[in-house]
Amino acid sequence: MKRLLAVLLAAITAAPALAQETVDLGTLRKDEVLVVQKILYPKEDRLEVGGALGVIVFDPYMVAPKIQFVAGKHLSEQLSVEGQIGAGYGLGTGVWRELGSPAYGVRPEVYRYLGSVTGGVTFSPIYAKMNFMGKQVIHHDVYIPVVAGVTAEQLAWGEKYLTVSPTLGIGVGVRVFQAGGGAVRIELRDDMLIQNRKQSGTTAFKQNVGLTIGYSALLEN
Repeated sequence: MKRLLAVLLAAITAAPALAQETVDLGTLRKDEVLVVQKILYPKEDRLEVGGALGVIVFDPYMVAPKIQFVAGKHLSEQLSVEGQIGAGYGLGTGVWRELGSPAYGVRPEVYRYLGSVTGGVTFSPIYAKMNFMGKQVIHHDVYIPVVAGVTAEQLAWGEKYLTVSPTLGIGVGVRVFQAGGGAVRIELRDDMLIQNRKQSGTTAFKQNVGLTIGYSALLEN
């Protein structure tokens, strides 16, 4: 009998304690709900160095394989400063070769990509993770590079005129973070050039749209 009374007493005293742990917040507005997500791969205060291979595409006359090296510092999770050095060589497309054939004999004033030096900022507004086939969680971010610099190009035929053009670039990229402390980077960027063409003595607007894929290491500062 004493044991039964002890159990009942414990149950009675426990009920108010459980009730006190429940807090009724009422109905929350949408702007009151904040999702807190722990970032598994933080970037703030880290240095990022790496390299990439790519190609400058969408030019009807020239396609340019490209190698690029990058180095930068993350000021926060959303903002970093970065510099890039690129090098490559423009190769004539089928359209370019056809125009230069005996059937047409036309040589447009085309300049091939040789190299570039650019620098600027990258904005990373999105950090996310996704489940890949139910077996692996992939952490990634989406970033927007905005850069300025110069691009060196050379006339593709005749006198090998060299031109160094002021450049402004903007694009979009994705970092896929790796367990080893680095990230696979995929970037599509449009470099816009104001080009002084020496053969014709004209100034032209040109776009070098490049797709690069590479790897960068995130290092402690």
